[in-house]
Amino acid sequence: MLHGLDFYMYKQIGILTGGGDAPGLNAAIRAVVRTAVGEFGMSCIGIEDSFEGILGETHTVKLTTRSVSGLLPRGGTILGTRNRGSFVKMVDGKPNFPQMPISEALANLDILGIEALVVIGGEGTLAIAEEFHKRGFPVIGVPKTIDNDLAATELTFGFMTAIDIATEALDRLHTTAASHDRVMILEVMGRNTGWIALHAGLAGSADIILIPEIPFSLESIAKKVESRERSGSRFTNIVVAEGALEVGKSELYQDQKEMRLGGIGVSITSRIEELTRKESRCVVLGHLQRGGSPNAFDRMLGTNFGACAVRALASGEKGKMVALQAGTVVTVPLSEACTNIKTVQVDGQLVRTARDIGISFAAPKEAKHGESSLYESRSNGVK
Repeated sequence: MLHGLDFYMYKQIGILTGGGDAPGLNAAIRAVVRTAVGEFGMSCIGIEDSFEGILGETHTVKLTTRSVSGLLPRGGTILGTRNRGSFVKMVDGKPNFPQMPISEALANLDILGIEALVVIGGEGTLAIAEEFHKRGFPVIGVPKTIDNDLAATELTFGFMTAIDIATEALDRLHTTAASHDRVMILEVMGRNTGWIALHAGLAGSADIILIPEIPFSLESIAKKVESRERSGSRFTNIVVAEGALEVGKSELYQDQKEMRLGGIGVSITSRIEELTRKESRCVVLGHLQRGGSPNAFDRMLGTNFGACAVRALASGEKGKMVALQAGTVVTVPLSEACTNIKTVQVDGQLVRTARDIGISFAAPKEAKHGESSLYESRSNGVK
């Protein structure tokens, strides 16, 4: 794919970003422009506000190598982004794709003289891109999500920076927890998957990691806290993904109307304090995870993906997404990229490693055998 000698030269291509922002978006935009202009002599048009920018009165900007200069360390996206609008609605907290105004968008692309698109986004954005492909319009997708849950690619840019931020937060909470003999809970992003919580928990020396893939019990958390107390560690650090589930219960939402996840950290904080009689505090990391400057890895990956996306277009590929597999950038069908999300394997290597070094996932089976937990003792009236 990336080594062909014969190239199809588009005169002008469009670039857009969709979904939530992520560190590395501007690095990808920069690489697309520099490769398209410098290597293949194409012109580039930036489409503002995701697909909304090619509806009605269009909103675009001419992109040149000069205009993308200095973008590499810059967070966010200079093109703006949307995770809902005319192409996608949120229904019960999940993206729903109504009858999309593809015909209007295609007509406007023709008026703008845009012959192909590089679409940078997550599964929702790439699902919309696939609809353009089905209508015969050339599209190449670039995977982006801090959750690292896109199928068909080992990594997405934004993820490593999010881990760095979460790990630094855990490091800082560790000193406070140890100083005050507290239970400290850090809530991180992760609606359906626990990749951020798992990686940050390992890197940041968490004692308990709570992820959507492994339902937890408060009894198991209390047992772990008690176990640490007996061993002389009078504090406990917990990292919890926003989509983590207590056994037999559903996700918690901070906004029921918008179905916006959040609140699991605060919820378990008060209950842990009640069960263990230990002072407990919660920090919700929120959008700090996706904002700010990308780290070196995400700058590199965004750049690599952006350049390879243009080369894929020039090689005549359509309806594909660039992906990292075994350290090499390849292309996969957009349909394959959007079919399933990539979840943490509950018996995978990282989970096994975490358990091997003493980290608990607070699964019910972990509160078994041996001495009674704090929860059990206090339920029986023992102080």
